[in-house]
Amino acid sequence: MSRKALAGVAIACAAVLFTVPACTSSDLGVAEHPEKSRHSASPTPTRPSVRQAPELDDGETLAGRRKDATGNAQIAFTKGRTGDALIVAVRCQGKGKIKVEVPSVAMSFPMECRADEAGTIYNEAAVTGASQAGTVSVEAPPSVHWSLTVGRGEPARADLNDAA
Repeated sequence: MSRKALAGVAIACAAVLFTVPACTSSDLGVAEHPEKSRHSASPTPTRPSVRQAPELDDGETLAGRRKDATGNAQIAFTKGRTGDALIVAVRCQGKGKIKVEVPSVAMSFPMECRADEAGTIYNEAAVTGASQAGTVSVEAPPSVHWSLTVGRGEPARADLNDAA
């Protein structure tokens, strides 16, 4: 290619470059999405609060609830329909361990609670007597805040293929 042709190509390239807006790393977001501010923040998902009792799934009915408790307590729950499972959902926060017991269905489980965030556990009993009214007993140190929901619903179906 001749020098004259190279000079023409260089001038054409320079002309094209000056008509295209330049971007720096600080304004990439603005150039790609002018309708959005580069400083906009997406909402952060809210963590469950121990002040609120755990929620039940759609189709499950409330049988008992306690919000933002400390120390030991007993929570009564209402009778359900024959064939429904008993659901016990517990949320806690604070350094320590709580123990949950449901004598009517011989259910008992511990839960380790953390100081820095609320944790939630769901347990289900689909056994004879699960439709009866009863009480849930919670033993907790004063340093642990907890909340509890008792519900009724369809028993979970186990997938036998997962057991193999």
